[in-house]
Amino acid sequence: MQTQPKNIRLHRKSRELELEFDSGKQFRIACELLRVYSPSAEVRGHSVDQQKLQTGKKHVNISSIEFSGNYAIKIVFDDGHDSGLYSWDYLIDLGERSDHYWNEYLMKLKAANASRLPTIQAGQRA
Repeated sequence: MQTQPKNIRLHRKSRELELEFDSGKQFRIACELLRVYSPSAEVRGHSVDQQKLQTGKKHVNISSIEFSGNYAIKIVFDDGHDSGLYSWDYLIDLGERSDHYWNEYLMKLKAANASRLPTIQAGQRA
């Protein structure tokens, strides 16, 4: 039997999604990490060499969460990204290995000379 979440809570201020599973596992996953590791084809591509590095997502938050059957959620982010289903197994993996994924993300940003901060267009003010 697959583990199911018994509690999902969005902490908007800290931009974290808290998950508590019936197995007893509990995680708080940063919205930024959920966004940059979205399981969507837009982010992951259809193969490893098609993955697209997500930049400028430091302040991203979740607008809404929709259940997809008994196996996943669809997360709608405030930057408009809304594709990809986060299965319970995928969320557990992100929660258990969040430090690994976070460090990998930072290394990829550094290698690409990219930033977590959003780009401000010329003539705009923050």
